[in-house]
Amino acid sequence: MHLDFVLILASAVVGFLVGLTGVGGGALMTPMLVLLFGVAPSAAITSDLVAALFMKPAGVAVHWRRNNVNGELVRYLCYGSLPGAFAGTYALSLLGQTSASEHRLQIFLGAALIVGAVSILTRALRTSHATTPSVTTRRAPTIVVGALGGFMVGLTSVGAGSLIVVLLLFLYPTMRNDHLVGTDLAQSVPLTLSATLGTLLFNHVNFSLTISIILGSVPAVIVGSLLSSRVNGYALRLVITATVLLSGLKYVGTPVGALGAAAVSLAVLVGFLVWRRRAPASIPEAVEDVVALLPTRFD
Repeated sequence: MHLDFVLILASAVVGFLVGLTGVGGGALMTPMLVLLFGVAPSAAITSDLVAALFMKPAGVAVHWRRNNVNGELVRYLCYGSLPGAFAGTYALSLLGQTSASEHRLQIFLGAALIVGAVSILTRALRTSHATTPSVTTRRAPTIVVGALGGFMVGLTSVGAGSLIVVLLLFLYPTMRNDHLVGTDLAQSVPLTLSATLGTLLFNHVNFSLTISIILGSVPAVIVGSLLSSRVNGYALRLVITATVLLSGLKYVGTPVGALGAAAVSLAVLVGFLVWRRRAPASIPEAVEDVVALLPTRFD
């Protein structure tokens, strides 16, 4: 079995960023495999899905120890996400592996990346008043969210860490962010297991590629998770999300000029979001300092 050590190293970088920022692995690993290593979209998706089964538990363990998981929400999400993920992997197998089908899958993948990245940026733009982990479960909408997210994960490997979180945010706007993320991570483990079983049944898996991803990403996810509280993960997460969005736009065939304009616009947006996060605390303090100096100026 041939192991590509460059791929292992690249997977470690992606795993570290996933642990550090919480950005979904599918939104980073699959584009990296396709764009940098020339892996066919179908092979990249199936290998990433199987590898994710080994990556997810590390993050879940951290949130479970901190009591950040809403068990009832996890249950109803799984009612939808498990069959949804299984159906997504079956739909992936129906696309086939011809050049035309790989191109269609690349378009689907690009669309999923765009939706996921826009979802994360929308979440960042939304002013949060989340104050409590206690919410009243909306059963039917939660099952629908799980089914939609599960299908997207099975089809493209993207959706668990972006689309589902944002849809949950709209369903439960008062839920605290750490409980939102912990709950999503917890349900993503059985979701990924379902997607993995469907992948093994319906699709071909390149196990050499998958093992290389696991060897690089799993230890790096743990390291990134341990260091996540010591860096400005918010700013880094936004930069990565913007990069993911540009990757999605490239997948769907966006012209170079439009990509450049999108990159400039995203840079401005990320800068604004980072400034806004810091401004509420810094601006009043600066104003108070100026006001405090005024009497001495005019004595």
